[in-house]
Amino acid sequence: MNSDSTKETCGCAAPEAFAPGMTVSALKAALAAAPDLPLTALWPDGDPIEAHFHVTEVGRVQKDFVDCGGTVRRTVTCLLQTWVGDDTEHRITAGKLLKAFEHAAPILGGDDLPVELEYEACNVIQFTVAAVEREAARLVMRLGGKHTDCLAKELCVPSARAAGGGCC
Repeated sequence: MNSDSTKETCGCAAPEAFAPGMTVSALKAALAAAPDLPLTALWPDGDPIEAHFHVTEVGRVQKDFVDCGGTVRRTVTCLLQTWVGDDTEHRITAGKLLKAFEHAAPILGGDDLPVELEYEACNVIQFTVAAVEREAARLVMRLGGKHTDCLAKELCVPSARAAGGGCC
């Protein structure tokens, strides 16, 4: 199976569709502008996730790691964990999610964190929250893809390895 067919089966976008994520402050502003509207989340390919999804957690996730070149790094994000239950009548509104952000404020530690959404399909996957747009009867949260990358390309690319460098 090639990577293109994998992307088609999981709702993921092609690499060129990856978008930078919104910050907590930008998302909260969009939610506050339309608190009574139901929230719809769209996969990167434009299809909606189930309308009866729940946001079960608003969390701060810190990842400390060493890249393949030996550099210590840290990333910090706000992660919205979603869950789809049997309650098909459930709908989350922008105001309900805004209230969850108010409860989470002490642990988020600021509003400039990028926001990601976690969803369980066959596996647990994460997306960036790329944009929020108001439509007539709903607020649409557009999800963007995430990808892996080598953070030490200057050490890992074949030409660098041939010159005696290398990390992997």
